[in-house]
Amino acid sequence: TLEARGLLEDSTNPELSKILQQPTVVYAGFDPTHSSLQAGNLVTIMVLSHFQRCGHHVIALIGGATGMIGDPSGKDEERPLLSDEDVRRNTEGIRENLSRFLDFDHPTVPARILDNRDWLGSITVLDFLRGVGKHGRMGAMLSRESVKARLNSEGGMSYTEFSYQMLQAYDFLHLHDTLECTVQVGGTDQWGNIVAGIELVRRLRNSEVHGLVTPLVCDSEGRKFGKSVGNAIYLSADDTSPFDFYQFFVRSADAEVIKYLKVFTHLPLEEIAELEASVAQDPGARTAQQKLAACITEAVHGEAGLEVARRASAVMYGESMEGLDAEMLLGIFSDVPSGELSRDVVVGRAIVDVATGSGLCKSKGAARRLIQEGGLYLNNNRVADVESVVEEGDVIGGQLVVLRQGKKRFHLVRVQ
Repeated sequence: TLEARGLLEDSTNPELSKILQQPTVVYAGFDPTHSSLQAGNLVTIMVLSHFQRCGHHVIALIGGATGMIGDPSGKDEERPLLSDEDVRRNTEGIRENLSRFLDFDHPTVPARILDNRDWLGSITVLDFLRGVGKHGRMGAMLSRESVKARLNSEGGMSYTEFSYQMLQAYDFLHLHDTLECTVQVGGTDQWGNIVAGIELVRRLRNSEVHGLVTPLVCDSEGRKFGKSVGNAIYLSADDTSPFDFYQFFVRSADAEVIKYLKVFTHLPLEEIAELEASVAQDPGARTAQQKLAACITEAVHGEAGLEVARRASAVMYGESMEGLDAEMLLGIFSDVPSGELSRDVVVGRAIVDVATGSGLCKSKGAARRLIQEGGLYLNNNRVADVESVVEEGDVIGGQLVVLRQGKKRFHLVRVQ
């Protein structure tokens, strides 16, 4: 399944597919560096989801302890250290994100969420150095490309960062001892950390455990989905609205959309093949992009979030606002310029005055010219007459008026 969907980059054992014919305990880690996971994390989450669907026992491990150190893998400089309060708050947000994809109430293979603070938080320095650090081989750690790159950089690598790999290795050992976990999954940038865990289990328990890594999925410009490069798309509506989330995937390039459908959805491959044919036959219809955006948005934000995103998309492209209430419009237009006006300067007043008073137009003359040119809209209805007045019925829910200049410049008026 992972190979067919482009979710398998490499594994530590070429015979792993045979081992996985039997129910296996599999884990992946998530560092709580933010209160929400983001689209890049969806690759690993989907891998865990596929494992669970195939009858395996999956563990989502939140790095409540390691998150206070920061994984140096793939980073050009050291992460800022998080406070204990930051880590706890972020951990709760990630628990909520994961609950949308993994079934924690499955009758036979329920997913688990664990926090490595529960075991790393109580181990003493001396116990860790004697019991774990003793078995970490410096030569192997220093030979890894990610470490060499940082050591040769201007900023170098701190001892704190260097210790991260053995802390993560201990996680694998602990999960192997307590839950018989034998497989760790992660992105390709986690290869060194995964191998360190495999080696530690082999040295201390003489047991064979395994790892597999997924490719790093990039956007249409070749950039990794990640907060570190400034293009993060978060799974929390507080950080990325359902509309923005939906639009991000609707805008997927034709060359990328089929790959995204395989990676980010559970759609059958036969259906994805049909969508691939539609891209070739009628790319302008963007059928594949709409399906992709709908599937991911519903998974992340639920049916209600998808409905808001779809309605928002329609409204943002000029369709009717009929049937939308004030609360939904506030969600749709949460990121557009807005301002407050008292009711007595809105209701019964000329649209020219309202457009000027709201700040959409710089002057009444500019507002009149905009109307005459057919470029001013009230609640997505074109204003045809410069003498038009805003009526009580134009104030949606008694709270909002939506003005638009041209095709895309919206301005939300909150009526007080």
